[in-house]
Amino acid sequence: MQVFIMRHGDAALDAASDSVRPLTHCGCDESRQMAKWLNGQTVDIERVLVSPYLRAEQTLSTVREALTLPEGQEVLPELTPGGDPALVASYLQVLARKGVKSVLVISHLPLVGYLVSELCPQEAPPMFATSAIASIDFDADSSSGKLEWQVSPSKLAKAM
Repeated sequence: MQVFIMRHGDAALDAASDSVRPLTHCGCDESRQMAKWLNGQTVDIERVLVSPYLRAEQTLSTVREALTLPEGQEVLPELTPGGDPALVASYLQVLARKGVKSVLVISHLPLVGYLVSELCPQEAPPMFATSAIASIDFDADSSSGKLEWQVSPSKLAKAM
């Protein structure tokens, strides 16, 4: 199964609580840019998992503008910043065993990095810039994945 792990876009620091911090204009632009780039990689995403926090849901909404995604998404409380990466990895394993071929996960630091390590035990948790995406080829039978690439908006800018 292909697992695309994306950190939400740049978010405002000022909000009533962490869960309601909105994306900035830059966060929307970077998320849209990443989605356009991912679209060029000819991906076919079957499932979308997203954090219930506003900035993650807004990131998903922005990504939908440039990338074809299935209707609907699963909002998982485990995808918040302090969520349990082992629980998320177990759920991804269940999806893989059900035959799901590709999933997009939109979440937060530090969870995104820990989730990469959980799926790819040989990897130290990587840092994620805002809107960055990592691609993991995950084998449910061996419960192990391989980090194929990680791309951030600044890496894209340098490549252009």
